[in-house]
Amino acid sequence: MPFSLSRRTFALGAALLPIACSEAGRTVLAGGEDADGAATPAVPVNPLVKNRADAQIFLHTDGYYYMTGSVPEYDRLVLRRAKTLAGLTDAEERVLWRHEEEGPLSGFIWAPEMHQIDGRWYVYFAAGPSGGGEDVFRIRTYAVECAGEDPMTGEWSVKGEFKAPWDSFNLDSKVFVHRGERYFTWAQREPGIETNSNLYIAKMTGPLTVGPATRLSVPTYDWEIRGFKVNEGAAVLENAGKLYMTYSASATDDRYCLGMLSIDAEADLLVAENWTKSPEPVFQTSVATSVYGPGHNDFTVDEKGRPMLVYHGRDYKEIEGDPLFNPDRHTRVQRVYFDEKGVPDFGVPVGNGPLPERFISEAADGAFLAHEDEALVIGAPALPQTQIRSLPVKDGTVQLSPILLRELCLTVSEDGACTLAPRAEGGAQDGADRFRRKVEGEGKVRFESVAQAGKGLAAIDGKVALAPLSDPRTLWTVD
Repeated sequence: MPFSLSRRTFALGAALLPIACSEAGRTVLAGGEDADGAATPAVPVNPLVKNRADAQIFLHTDGYYYMTGSVPEYDRLVLRRAKTLAGLTDAEERVLWRHEEEGPLSGFIWAPEMHQIDGRWYVYFAAGPSGGGEDVFRIRTYAVECAGEDPMTGEWSVKGEFKAPWDSFNLDSKVFVHRGERYFTWAQREPGIETNSNLYIAKMTGPLTVGPATRLSVPTYDWEIRGFKVNEGAAVLENAGKLYMTYSASATDDRYCLGMLSIDAEADLLVAENWTKSPEPVFQTSVATSVYGPGHNDFTVDEKGRPMLVYHGRDYKEIEGDPLFNPDRHTRVQRVYFDEKGVPDFGVPVGNGPLPERFISEAADGAFLAHEDEALVIGAPALPQTQIRSLPVKDGTVQLSPILLRELCLTVSEDGACTLAPRAEGGAQDGADRFRRKVEGEGKVRFESVAQAGKGLAAIDGKVALAPLSDPRTLWTVD
């Protein structure tokens, strides 16, 4: 059955910024046309922004998506904005601030996060001194403050250092508001605990000060301590009466992954015992989709207000030298789905290309167009088996390719049967692997076969085959 999102579902990754949906890009479809034959806006294409790690994206009340992230040189704070998620790819980027020539802010600049607090814009980031040796990893958290209302044009200056509980390695700060209280989460090495970093939370008493801190998580599972013993980069999402905190674990190569904590939304967030930790990673490397080391995530919403996962990941596994200095951690986005209990199901990193969708057959009791291994089915298997990418080919047509089987696409035979077959670049000459996407009202589509005009993909007795477009079984709901 399709998953139903509560009206109360919202992402807290944008901290205290109320989330508004812009009119631009309300319909997000790949390479299709609406009921009047007009072209629909393109979906975001992964990687959304290349060579930007540790990304934060949020939709502000001014109707703009804002994005910041770590640059490969680790020497500056940057910001871009656009009216749509897809627009961030080519949006102009402004340098807000550069590291200083000497002192504690002259070295690495990592993991920026921009938040608006009491009408003022702040960017929190981790920084250390230059000069080489171990001193460069004397990382602490700082903030710069904007003197104006517009963060893209205002002047930025150093506000100061975050007053952490200990004078030790700390980074990856996140600000969010829950039930009227403003919280600060961060990662830090605590004296007496032999880890690289643990997760902490506290209520904020000012832009750079907090009350008593609570240790939420220490890396102990084997998937949290591969290469390094790391819990870092927290992000928060609320759904169905629960608050979920994702975080990143292990070294920053292909072993980097996401873990998750959860708590009743009405419970005291500062009581560690109120939180439950998932014993398994909830998001990790996928060889099938060729995304390695996905992590340092954030949450935002798309133009329809649906939760979106923001994260970085590489296109390949093998790295020369220190992964920290590899520039190819790219910013990526994808939909967040929820299981029947309301728990986030992140699936797998969806890979490069337009964002995939899921297609639900109302004629088959809400079952999905999906696959089991290389066989097409109408059913409800695991999330990744229901995610299908519409790849624009030519003349407004598309190929339909499962994210787990990137070299295959839906293909029809002369008798109307539909199977998965090797995908030809540009499409087969007879059009057997191409379809015209026809929008039939809000969130409804039909896929007309190029090879057999007047017929479309249909859910027939648990299988996928062609039927006349007038047949109600050719109608699909886009999820």
